[in-house]
Amino acid sequence: MDKIVITCAVTGAETTRQHNPNLPVTPEQIADAACDARRAGAAVVHLHVRDENEKPTQDLKVFRKAMELIRKKSDIVIEVTTGGAVGMTPEERLQPVKLEPEMASLDCGTVNFGDEYIVNTLPIMREFASQMKRHGVRPTLECFDLSHVYASHVLIKEGLVEPPFHYGLVMNVPGGVRYEPDVLELFVRKLPAGAFWTVMGIGGRASVLAHYGAVALGGFIRVGFEDNVYYSKGVLAQSNTQLVERAVRVAREAGLEPAQPGDVRKLLKLRGA
Repeated sequence: MDKIVITCAVTGAETTRQHNPNLPVTPEQIADAACDARRAGAAVVHLHVRDENEKPTQDLKVFRKAMELIRKKSDIVIEVTTGGAVGMTPEERLQPVKLEPEMASLDCGTVNFGDEYIVNTLPIMREFASQMKRHGVRPTLECFDLSHVYASHVLIKEGLVEPPFHYGLVMNVPGGVRYEPDVLELFVRKLPAGAFWTVMGIGGRASVLAHYGAVALGGFIRVGFEDNVYYSKGVLAQSNTQLVERAVRVAREAGLEPAQPGDVRKLLKLRGA
C-alpha cells in the first residue's frame, strides 16, 4: 500500500491531567480531540471515556454520548476499548460493544501494567470475541507479549475471529515487552499471513521510534495521550493533534499518505463498508 493508517488514542485510562493538563476528559472534549485528530490525518480514534470525576469508566451512557458527538462532526472510524482500566471486571469492560462501534480492542492475554496487572484468560477472550462477532464489531487483537499472539491464534482456529485480522502490538508498557526493532520484527513474523497491524510505543521515545518501525515493516501507527504525553524529551505535547501531525510527516517522508476512514472501512471490511 502507498497509504498508512494512523490511529489516535486521545485520552486512555491511566493518563491524568497531572501528566498533561491538555488531556481531554469530558465527552465534548474527547469528541473535539477526535475530530481534530481526523483533520490532522488520523483515520481511527481509539476511544476511552471518563466520568464526572475524570476517572476511567465503561459506562454506556458516557460512551454513547461521546460516540454520538464524534459521529455528528466526523467520519473517523471509532474503535472502543474493552481493555478498560486496571481493576475493572470483564463484564464492565465489555459493555461498549453493545453500542456496536465499528471496531473494538480485544486484549489477548494477561499483562503486567506497571505495578498492576490486567487479567485476560482464554475464557474471557473467547467471550469478548464472541460478543464482538455477534455485534458485527471488528476486533483489534491487542498483544502485549509474544504469547498473546499465539493466544490469538486459538481464537482464530476456533472461528471466533475472522479475517481480515488487525493486531495492535503494544510495546514498552512498564513490566511488559520493550519496544526494540528486532522484537517488533519477531512479533510481525508470528502474525497470521496477510494480517494488518498497528504498533503502539508507550512513552515518548518508544512512541516516536515505533513510527519508524511501522514504516519500515509495513505496519500502521498509533499516537495520542494514552500512549505518550510528550512531544520531545521534557516537553509536553500541546494536543493529540500535534502528535498526529508528526506521524503524518514521518509517513510522508517515507512516501506514504495517511489513509482515510473510507480506506480503513474497505481494508478491514468494517460493517457497512
